[in-house]
Amino acid sequence: MSRGTETVGLKSGRTSFVRMKSMIPLYLFILPGVIIVVLFNYIPMLGLQLAFKDYNLGTSMWASPWIGLDHFREFMASSDFWEATANTFLLTMLRLLFTFPAPIILAILINEIRNAAFKRTVQSISYLPHFISWVVVFGFLDALLSIQGGAVNSVIQSFGIEPIPFMGSETWFRPLFLISSIWKEVGWGSILYLAAITAINPELYEAASMDGAGRFKQMRYVTLPALVPIISIMLVLSIPGLLSIGIDQIYPMINAANMGVAEVIDTYVLRLGIGQAQYSMTTAIGMVTGILTTILLLICNTVSKRLGGEGIW
Repeated sequence: MSRGTETVGLKSGRTSFVRMKSMIPLYLFILPGVIIVVLFNYIPMLGLQLAFKDYNLGTSMWASPWIGLDHFREFMASSDFWEATANTFLLTMLRLLFTFPAPIILAILINEIRNAAFKRTVQSISYLPHFISWVVVFGFLDALLSIQGGAVNSVIQSFGIEPIPFMGSETWFRPLFLISSIWKEVGWGSILYLAAITAINPELYEAASMDGAGRFKQMRYVTLPALVPIISIMLVLSIPGLLSIGIDQIYPMINAANMGVAEVIDTYVLRLGIGQAQYSMTTAIGMVTGILTTILLLICNTVSKRLGGEGIW
């Protein structure tokens, strides 16, 4: 009995070795990607020790003295940090509430277009803003909403109303943030949902039509339920953005007038790190936000799976 077991084990080992040997070209194919991940994602993690050291520019990271959790206590006691954190969460919640559903709605509406040429035109036009950088988008907004010569304020002034400083207003910052986010990314985000819609069995629509369901009810009872798995996955993947709203969009829009509502964790870290050379402090902040993001991702993935949706693993 034991000899038979040994024989089976040897055969299994040889089979595994032969299989691995046959997959060497595939391993070589993914090797550059693995090297890049190690170089740019894992090796830089050695720099996390700066969060526990009194580091100054021009000195060695390894020779800097250890100071424990002093940097963590310092930024946790800072009112600026908590204001930036509150702004980050608020902007993220607004983005989830308004920006996240927009590609889903657009994909469903595009799917309802019956004219193929018009459908392709709408898709192409909606994709284009994704390829425009946020700096250029901000230039468009500034030219459109400027107090002096802006098209919107020119129309407002023609009615005898005082011009509105849109780009330097705390009141208008969040609406402009949401509108620009939707305009730029709604078309690109709809691609995934359109692909999922094309995979829906047409017989489901035929059966719903035979039962008297119109196009709206078909969207509600056929299309939307079929999109629930991909919506669940995309919602979980959006969770890491709770603490990282995206500096590429915020930074061009932020100024002294709207700083109170526009300052987020990313810009706060940039201001401390690049502007004030507080590298140890910014490392501590990044470490805490990274840990919190991981915890939020694990929780949301678990909740999504238990509620009957899909998870990312």
